[in-house]
Amino acid sequence: MNHTHDEMLPWHERQSGHQTSRHNDYRTPYQRDRARIIHSAAFRRLQSKTQILAIRQNDYSRTRLTHSLEVAQIGKGLVHQLKHSTAPEAAFHPWLADDTLIETICLSHDIGHPPFGHGGEVALNYMMQSDGGFEGNAQTLRILGKRGSYSPIYGMDVTRRTLLGTLKYPVLHANVVGTYPSKLENFRQFKASDWSPPKCVYQDEHDLLQWITEPFNATDRALLHEVNEAETNSFFDNKRPKTQHAKAKHASFDTSIMDLADDIAYGVHDLEDAIVLGMVTKDMWLEHLEPKLAALASPYFTDNLNDLRSQLFSRQSHLRKEAIGSLVSWFITSCQVIEKSQFDHPLLRFQVGLPEGQRQALSLLKQFEMQHIIQRPEVQMLVYKGQQMLLEMFEAYSADPARLLPREIAIEWQKSQDTDENGLRIICDYMASMTDDYASRMYNKLFVPSLGSVFEPM
Repeated sequence: MNHTHDEMLPWHERQSGHQTSRHNDYRTPYQRDRARIIHSAAFRRLQSKTQILAIRQNDYSRTRLTHSLEVAQIGKGLVHQLKHSTAPEAAFHPWLADDTLIETICLSHDIGHPPFGHGGEVALNYMMQSDGGFEGNAQTLRILGKRGSYSPIYGMDVTRRTLLGTLKYPVLHANVVGTYPSKLENFRQFKASDWSPPKCVYQDEHDLLQWITEPFNATDRALLHEVNEAETNSFFDNKRPKTQHAKAKHASFDTSIMDLADDIAYGVHDLEDAIVLGMVTKDMWLEHLEPKLAALASPYFTDNLNDLRSQLFSRQSHLRKEAIGSLVSWFITSCQVIEKSQFDHPLLRFQVGLPEGQRQALSLLKQFEMQHIIQRPEVQMLVYKGQQMLLEMFEAYSADPARLLPREIAIEWQKSQDTDENGLRIICDYMASMTDDYASRMYNKLFVPSLGSVFEPM
C-alpha cells in the first residue's frame, strides 16, 4: 500500500491552523513540536518532580526529567530497530515515526504528572472527585492541547500526531470511572487505594479528543474508544466494595512505542538507582527476582544471569552500566510489530510489543520494584506526607481562592466564575504544575508559622 503525502497532512495540522511564517525556517512540524516541549515550563519543572519518591537523596538519582530523556532515547532505539530489522516493504514502514516525532512524544509523556509522584496524583484526584477527577496522562493532554504557554486557547498547539502519540488512554472519564467510597471527615483517614484515578481523558477535553481522532473513519473511532469493563468482585480489607475503573483497550502505533520505552526505562534504569542507594541488595535479588527470571527458561537469562548479577552488584559503575545496557538492548532488539486487524488505519492497526518471554521478564522487573522499593513503609510514609500536604493546600486554596492564590492564577479563577467554568480545575492545574520543592515551600508558607516571608516569590 502506497501512502501519499496527502495522507500524512492531517497529522501535521495544529488546532490553531497555524503554519510557520518565519523566514527560512525549514524545520519539520515535529521538529517545531520538539522545540516547544523542550522550551516549555512544564518540561523544565520535571527536573524537580519525583521519579521514585525517597530515592532523591543525592544528585545522582533520576528525576522525571532524566527519566523522560531516557524514555526518549529508548523510544528512538525501538524505532531504529524496527526500521532496520524488518523488510523495507513492510506495510507499517511508511507510518513508523521518525526520530524527532518519537522523541517529542516520549519527552512529553510525563509533563502532566503532579508533585510527589503517583501519590500526589491520588491526592488531587480525591479533591477533584466530584469535579471531573485528576489523572496524570489526562493532565498531559490538557497541557499540550489547552493549557500550555504557546497559545491562549490551544496550549502548546502541537501537531495532531504528537497529541495522538501521547494519548495513552483515549477514553473519557465518565466512560471508565468506578464508584468511590464516601468523602472523608478527616484527611488523616486518607487511604490511597480508595482514590486511584481512572486512566482517561477529562470530560472537559471531549472536543480535543474528537479533534485528534478526526482523520480516522467512524468504525476506527468507535473501536479506539472501547473499554474493558471493570471488575466488581474485589474487596478492601474492611469489606467495602473496592473502586474499580474500566480501562481503555487500544492506543496508537506511536503510543505503543512510547509506552514500551517507558516500561523499559522504569523496569531497568530505575532499578539501577535502587541498587546504587542500597535499597535493593544482592540477597533480595537472589531471593525474590533471580529464581523467577531463571524460570522463564529464556536463552538470554540462561547465558547471562550470573554475569548480570555479578555486574549489577559489583559496586563498579562501568560493570553495572554494562549489565543495564545489556538488559535494555535485549528488550529493544526483541521488539516486534503486532497487527490489530480490526482497525483500518495503519496508525491504529499496527502496535509494537515484546515476545511473551521478554514481556514476562519486564513485568517481573516492574513487580519487583513495586514490591521492594515503592511499597516499602519508609517510601510510603513520604508518599503519605506528600499527599497530606496537597490535600490541605487544595482545601485552603479552594476555600478562599481570590485571597490565597498567586495573582495570575486568582485572575484566571475569577474568570472561570464569570463564565461558569469549573474553578476547581484552575486550582488543580496550578497544584499539578508544582514541583516537589515548590509544593513544600508553599505548604510551609501557608501552614508553618515560623517559615515563609512576604519577600519569597510565589
